[in-house]
Formats: sequence, C-alpha cells, structure tokens
Amino acid sequence: MLLAFILGAVGGAALALLYAPAPGRETRERLAEKAEEARARAAEAAAKGRDVLTQGRETLSTAIERGREAYQQARRDTT
Repeated sequence: MLLAFILGAVGGAALALLYAPAPGRETRERLAEKAEEARARAAEAAAKGRDVLTQGRETLSTAIERGREAYQQARRDTT
C-alpha cells in the first residue's frame, strides 16, 4: 500500500512538472531529480519493510520456541 502511494505521488509529480511552464531541459532535469528521489524513498521503504518482516519472523520464532518449552515443562510436571 505504501508503494502504491509512493508511485502515485511520483506519477502526480511527473505530470505536474510536465504541465508546468518551464523549458524542456529544465523539465527533464526536474523529472530526473524527482525520479531519483522517488527511487531513494522506495528503496528506504523496502528496507524498512524487510526490517519489519525480519523482526516479525524473529518474534514469531521466539514465541513458538517459548510455547514449545512451556508445553514440554507442563508435560514433565504432569508425569
């Protein structure tokens, strides 16, 4: 969803620049700058997303391991 928002914002900015009264060279330079900024933001968002997924996996693994340990302890206590 964040990626769709970023792509929409970049597309809107590109259209705005195309319709702005400026010479072609300036417009192309601004488009290139905005595209580079968008790529950087998208890369940053992707990195954050990967970090969140990694952290989520680690949390889930820890929870599963603790659950197993609690189950095994409960079995030992009842036998």
